[in-house]
Amino acid sequence: MRIRTALLAVTSMVAAPSLALASTITGPYIDLGAGYNLTQHQRMTTPATGNTGRQHQLDGYTGFLSAGWGFGNGLRLEVEGVYAQSYNKIFGGKNGSPRGYTRGSNQGYGGLINVLYDIDLAQFGIDVPVTPFVGIGAGYMWEKYRLHHDVPGGQNSMSRTGGGFAAQAIVGAAYDIPGVPGLAVTTQYRFLTQTGSESGVNIGTYKDIKGNKVKTGTRYQHQFILGLRYAFDNAPPPPPPPAHVVVPPQRTPARTYLVFFDWDKANLTPRAREIVAQAAQASTHVQTTRIEVNGYTDNSAAHPGPRGQKYNMGLSLRRANSVKAELVRDGVPATAINIHGYGEAHPLVATAPNTREPQNRRVEIILK
Repeated sequence: MRIRTALLAVTSMVAAPSLALASTITGPYIDLGAGYNLTQHQRMTTPATGNTGRQHQLDGYTGFLSAGWGFGNGLRLEVEGVYAQSYNKIFGGKNGSPRGYTRGSNQGYGGLINVLYDIDLAQFGIDVPVTPFVGIGAGYMWEKYRLHHDVPGGQNSMSRTGGGFAAQAIVGAAYDIPGVPGLAVTTQYRFLTQTGSESGVNIGTYKDIKGNKVKTGTRYQHQFILGLRYAFDNAPPPPPPPAHVVVPPQRTPARTYLVFFDWDKANLTPRAREIVAQAAQASTHVQTTRIEVNGYTDNSAAHPGPRGQKYNMGLSLRRANSVKAELVRDGVPATAINIHGYGEAHPLVATAPNTREPQNRRVEIILK
C-alpha cells in the first residue's frame, strides 16, 4: 500500500504542468535531490545458530549529489554519491529464541556511476513542456546497522557496517525554471538494490551468545525524489541558418509565336486567339521595335498547278491579316505590325507535293 501511494505521488509530480521545455544538456552539470525512501522488508539470518528474522522497514529518507556531463544528444554520464536511511523493527526468529523485537535504524551510503538519456518528445510530435529521462547506474554501497534487541533478562545490541555491489534504475522528468538559464527542477523515482552482507553480533537470541555473524539479505529500496539540477553551459543554441530561398528564374517572354490554321481556312480557332493574346501581352513586357506577322500554307491547294500556288500565296496573306486584326483588338498598335505572305515557301516540315501538313499551315508572330 505504501509503495502504491508513493508511486501515485511521483506520477502526479511528473505529470504536473510546467512553464518551459527542459533543455538538452551540453557540457558539465550538477544535480542534487532528497526525498522519501521506502525499504522493503529484509531477511536476516545467523548461520551459526540457524536463527532467522525479518527486518520490517519503516519510513526513511534519502539524498544524493551528482556531477555529470551532457553530450548534447540526450545522453548523460554522471558520478553520484548517495545516502539512504530507514527505521526498522526485527521480530525474533526460530530455534527457541525468546520473544522480543529489535528496533533501530540502518543506513546505506556509497557511490554509483549513472548513464541517463533525456527523451525529446518533440521528435514524436508531442508538444508538452517536460523532458522525461531514464537511466541506470552501478557502484558500491555500505550498510550500517544500529540495532537494539530487548529480551527477557537483558539486551543485545549491534552496530556494524558491511558493503556490497549496488545498482539502480531511474525514471524522471526535468522542468526549466523560467528566467534562470541552466536551472531545472527534477522529479525522480529510483529503484535501488544492494547485495546483502555479514556483520555484527547475533540478533534475536539470548544475551549470552556473542560473536555470531549475521547475514542480511538483499536490500531493495524505492525512492521518490525532488531535486534541482544546474547546467553550466547554458548559452542558448545558435539560431538556425537562414533558409535558402530558391528564386525561380524569371521567364523571359517568348519572341516567336506560332498560330495554326485548318486546311484552306484563314479564320482563327479559339486556341489560335489565345496564342495571339499571349503574343500581344508579351509585346508589352519585352523591348519590341516592330512585330512581324508572316503567313504560310502547306503545298496542297484547292486548285492544281500554278493557279494553286497563287491561291496559297493569297491564303497566307489572309491568314496574316487575320492575326494582325486580332493583335490590334488585343491592344497592339497597327503601325507596329508588318505582315507578309510566303505561301508554300519555308515549310516547317518537308513533305511530298500536294500534302496536307498541319504544321505548315501557320502564321509566325515575331517580336523584334
